[in-house]
Amino acid sequence: MPLFPADERRAVESVARLAACNPFVPEFVEWERSLLGSDHASDGAVWNLRAQPAAENRAPAMVGVIAERAARGARERLSKRPAATRDELILYGQVVVYTLFQRYAEPLHQVDLDLARGRGRVVCYRQFRRDLEHFLAVPGLLLPGRVDPAHLFACFHQVRRAFRLIYRHIIGASRPAAHLRASVWQSIFTHDLWRYWRSLHDRMHDITTLITGPSGTGKELVARAIGLSRYVPFDPERESFTGTLEGAFHTLNVSALSPTLIESELFGHRRGAFTGAVQDRVGWLESCPALGAVLLDEVGEIHASIQVKLLRVLQTREFQRIGETTPREFKGKLIAATNRDLAAEMRAGRFREDLYYRLCSDLVVTPSLRDQLRDAPDELRNLALFVCERVVGAAGAAELADEVMACIDRDLGPDYRWPGNVRELEQCVRNVLVRKRYRPPAPAADDGVASALQDGRITARELLSRYCTTVYARTGSYQETARRLALDRRTVKQHVDPDLLERLAAAAATPSASS
Repeated sequence: MPLFPADERRAVESVARLAACNPFVPEFVEWERSLLGSDHASDGAVWNLRAQPAAENRAPAMVGVIAERAARGARERLSKRPAATRDELILYGQVVVYTLFQRYAEPLHQVDLDLARGRGRVVCYRQFRRDLEHFLAVPGLLLPGRVDPAHLFACFHQVRRAFRLIYRHIIGASRPAAHLRASVWQSIFTHDLWRYWRSLHDRMHDITTLITGPSGTGKELVARAIGLSRYVPFDPERESFTGTLEGAFHTLNVSALSPTLIESELFGHRRGAFTGAVQDRVGWLESCPALGAVLLDEVGEIHASIQVKLLRVLQTREFQRIGETTPREFKGKLIAATNRDLAAEMRAGRFREDLYYRLCSDLVVTPSLRDQLRDAPDELRNLALFVCERVVGAAGAAELADEVMACIDRDLGPDYRWPGNVRELEQCVRNVLVRKRYRPPAPAADDGVASALQDGRITARELLSRYCTTVYARTGSYQETARRLALDRRTVKQHVDPDLLERLAAAAATPSASS
């Protein structure tokens, strides 16, 4: 007789898939829907936070009921006849995991929200251990893998915390936003949750995460979600977690400091190491706890001399304070972020290739606001409403959001590109709040060509493209542009950049901030 009856086996397999699945991918909702059928009432393709919440998603709790029913039935059959195949025991273990995760989701959520409670004795652990032992304490049962209650409890806590951080900080219902949430989940747990729980939970700090994307797209929020979702061990004797993540995330913006100050902030220094070093200083790498993380923001602008030292940290996890020879160990996780094209920086010789290939073992790309709105134009009001809530509070958010959308429709139009991304949207909200209008500054006439030429950051092909596009924007004629530039008409047409042309047209049509 099989451990799971034929009419139950398919549901059990669906529960097992859900237990290990990334909750932010579309497949998760599809498996929920296939399991619950007409009872599945989720109206979205992915988990996403909405400024105006829809009805509560009860699907996880309903799946939990199915899982618990299957787990109880299988345990009863095992107690009478402990023989089962390896595959059946694996399914049984996965269903038990899902059952207990749902049963203790709310108590662990409260522990996560209350740091003081997390530092002290966690009352629900004792009952959790008894429940786990109840499902596993079957005469003759031998699961294909050790199940440690304290470790499983710590994993449950980490999953709850990671879900909350990703769900609440990476907002938006567009596919690019959904893809970003799923990507961040993978940065924390990898694509294989079971393998992570078995052997990777205490090794992921060795993998550096590199976050790239345009300015204003929330790279620091992504870094914070990853850095504060670390695995925290649980001590079964004290019945408490061995540490907390309070104050365990530090950001160092390298573009805002001189190379000497960056080096001192990062590595620390000894008294007298340089002018102004009047006392010993502990750097962020040294003060970062084993469960913590350090974000190097704008890492693409870091000085070459510091790149060498940073490479050594990534290779050996050792560093030295300025003015010392004593090696010290970096125990935390390093996260880097940049809006620069690091491939172009490497070609120009400003960024070391060996450092890049140490940084890019885990790559997360944040989408622009334009990419999100291209996929879901209606998301603009939802995002504006979130910003309004942060600015004026929930009570006045809807009214302000209506004013913001009216100003956007009147002054910017539906095709505005939002070059400053969500950060620009935040300033738009504040402008509307104060002056009931938003006038973005017109882009520089050369679209950054002069500075790019001076720094050697533009290729001859890119220069020709910008030149042809700029002149064509003025003439509106390929023939006239070709005549002025002494080029063939076909060459001009080939090098006109539609995106740049659109930006130049928008700038010409938009009144200046002083108008």
